[in-house]
Amino acid sequence: MTSEPSHAAVDYPGGIHVRSRWAGSGEGPAVFALSESGGSLTDHGSVVGASYERMCRAEVRVETPAGPWTARLASPVFDEPAALLWDSEGLLVVKYGFVTYGFEARTGGLRWTHRSGTPVTVVLGSSRLPHVIVQAEIETFAIAPDGEVAWRVAHSDVVTDAELVGGRLILTSYSGQLSALDPRTGSSAQG
Repeated sequence: MTSEPSHAAVDYPGGIHVRSRWAGSGEGPAVFALSESGGSLTDHGSVVGASYERMCRAEVRVETPAGPWTARLASPVFDEPAALLWDSEGLLVVKYGFVTYGFEARTGGLRWTHRSGTPVTVVLGSSRLPHVIVQAEIETFAIAPDGEVAWRVAHSDVVTDAELVGGRLILTSYSGQLSALDPRTGSSAQG
């Protein structure tokens, strides 16, 4: 029995509108049944593995002033895709499962991918940072515009929440402990 795919929509500055649909393992046909025509459509499922068709699937449809584009993604774990517009770099950064994708926001061209050892919980960015922050369950990564890792911090407990507050990256662990990192360097932030 196939369930109805979940869906979400977000508008970003510059006329960029993102709609996503996702569903569980093997339910790609239900996700893709309502795919819209027009623009490019690229399936990036193989980035995750050869058996991507049997995995959880998502479709991200992006409408821009330059025209629409669509990306199909795969994940071995059920997840909701989430995006961040990195406007200074012209990238739409999308997290889904264990992988973060850096798409050219206006064309959908894939500039880079980054794979984590644990599921990615959130991507964060600020115009004051030269990178985006990719928060996975037990690691924090800073990813530069070219996809290279600028810095990386491992954690001893699962991180359940991350947010940029007052010039700090505030992490909440599964046990409820708070810690703060300098989002520019990854070093422990005091005060």
